[in-house]
Amino acid sequence: MAPSKIPIFFIGATGYLGGSILIRLLAHPRVNDFEITAIVRSQEKAAILQSKFRVKSVVGSTAELENLENLCANAHIVFSCAESDNVEAMQAILRGLKKRKENTGETPILIHTSGTGELTDDAKGLHTTDTIFDDMNADQIESLPPTAFHRNVDLPIVEADKEGYLRSYIVLPGTIYGIASNPLVSEGIQNPISSQIPDLIRAGLGRGQGGVVGKGVSQWPDVSIEDVSELYIVLLNAILETPDSAGHGREGYYFGENGEHTWYEICKEIAKTLHELGRGKSDEPTTFSTEELVKYFGSEWFGNYHGTNSRCRSNRARALGWKPIKTKADMLASIKPQVEYIIAKSGCLSVTA
Repeated sequence: MAPSKIPIFFIGATGYLGGSILIRLLAHPRVNDFEITAIVRSQEKAAILQSKFRVKSVVGSTAELENLENLCANAHIVFSCAESDNVEAMQAILRGLKKRKENTGETPILIHTSGTGELTDDAKGLHTTDTIFDDMNADQIESLPPTAFHRNVDLPIVEADKEGYLRSYIVLPGTIYGIASNPLVSEGIQNPISSQIPDLIRAGLGRGQGGVVGKGVSQWPDVSIEDVSELYIVLLNAILETPDSAGHGREGYYFGENGEHTWYEICKEIAKTLHELGRGKSDEPTTFSTEELVKYFGSEWFGNYHGTNSRCRSNRARALGWKPIKTKADMLASIKPQVEYIIAKSGCLSVTA
């Protein structure tokens, strides 16, 4: 009798990061051992995923909690690559995986996407910090307050691992950059751009001048879309092949970074590009006013988010064999193509997953 396939449930297949992970999963050497199901909002995209990519697709959303719970109850591995702050959705995912454990006796796997926004402060672009988080240091991560960004979802996940009905792995990318290019993008299924840098580009276009929060001296980690997508595959391989090598639960945080930048460096490159393209008055970014933070980012808090510090080192991820290639220089070089892309799309493309 042929061995049964591994049921994988994928959340976020149409998103920038989720789609980039899914396309790598479909190219995995063991893809024939997987039975992949994805949840998508669009009937049209579901049909394309089914017919062209052989991904079983369910039309729905994470707001349909009972359906989400049932889908997770039928999966051995869940990739959660969207809505990192949706507590109700995560509670439904955890309930489903608990049922899976009770019904099969096997311990299911949850690979969840959080973010290094969890490490942020309130610097407003005015200062840097010497605090650097290490994903090998569980005590340091646990020192974060429960009110920190994303902790409302990450803490219940780790608690579920502690209770023993699943094994959890939380990936925390920094600033992800680059325009995704793959068959899912070509078919109109996947969003090809991120949010942080594009949000700053749109703000610069809106005000006719590249902007910066405060002085822009705060620091963040960066990672290319190609490198961070590969991290998920490296992690999956370790989970499947050498599970003892992949820390989980409180030892299961994996930062996605390959260097770091100041916000000024990004904002300077945006201002320079806008100026070159006749869309900015100067190649030097000017400070966003409080009114502009609200206007272009939706709130003063979220505007100032682009002036926070978030510093970390991905030692746990690298210990698994993750070898990111692209550096800050690649990140800065990616900005002009993103500006040109957003101008070509007239700023109408949604950046939400």
